[in-house]
Amino acid sequence: MSAPVRHFLDLWKLDGSDLRAILEDAKRRKAARLGWPKGRPDADAVAEGRVLAMIFEKNSTRTRFSFDAAMRQLGGDVIISNAVDMQLGRGEPIEDTARVLSRMVDAVMIRANNHQDVERLALSSTIPVINGLSDRSHPCQILADLLTIEEHRGPVAGKTLAYVGDGNNVCASFIHAAPKLGFRLNIASPAIYHPDLHDLARAAQEQGMVHAGDDPREAVQGADVVITDTWVSMGDTDHDERLDALEPYQVDEQLMDLAKGDAVFLHCLPAHRGEEVTDEVIDGPKSLIWDEAENRLHAQKSILAWCFGAI
Repeated sequence: MSAPVRHFLDLWKLDGSDLRAILEDAKRRKAARLGWPKGRPDADAVAEGRVLAMIFEKNSTRTRFSFDAAMRQLGGDVIISNAVDMQLGRGEPIEDTARVLSRMVDAVMIRANNHQDVERLALSSTIPVINGLSDRSHPCQILADLLTIEEHRGPVAGKTLAYVGDGNNVCASFIHAAPKLGFRLNIASPAIYHPDLHDLARAAQEQGMVHAGDDPREAVQGADVVITDTWVSMGDTDHDERLDALEPYQVDEQLMDLAKGDAVFLHCLPAHRGEEVTDEVIDGPKSLIWDEAENRLHAQKSILAWCFGAI
């Protein structure tokens, strides 16, 4: 009997041991490549002979380049398509697309508008499906963030992470990860843009140390890591309302000063400087955003390796 297909859709669906194994593999792979040319395959080339299909319904820089480079460094290849260029863009059921791609490639990464479409794609696929981003979660980004934290501040277990701003897909995936990896998560967001209540309830059931409120100063007090994201995401139509409601949640130097003295700052990018974060913070000595962006590549490689059963 063949092993079940390993999809990477939401962090709450994975065991903490799997997330830990992916993180440790990413650290090992990154260290092993130190000083190598970017295009040289890893020594073990676990994706040799494999092809990843990448489907984009949303614009992308880091997701597109990191997954493409990841497959090349794992010894594999990629096929990239915007959804509007596919029959998906003309109304083909996503289940039919899944069945066709399952016969042509070895895995699919989709950056989707609707999380339900990611789930439907996985249900009809006989190959791994990876959620490169949806309106509900951003699991690949959060693994890169956790990798960055552990590189600079050691094990994330027992640390306090503060997320300030819109309770969006990035916030959701941090909520998903907290019970699995044992860190405390303080969230500050306006009531109108609060985190998903189902995510909070699930974390509570899993004994996760997650606290959601509306006071950014309270959330950041004594934190090891301060995280924010854009206030207006792709697809949001309430631009002005969001800016008005989220203005008190800007991460500036005064807010960062409430965190621990050695606290670090993360932002998944792209950033709207002067909105959710000031130049002084994002360009300052506590900011790890460029390491964070690079680590999308290393985390992606290990997610793919896990999906292919190499971890």
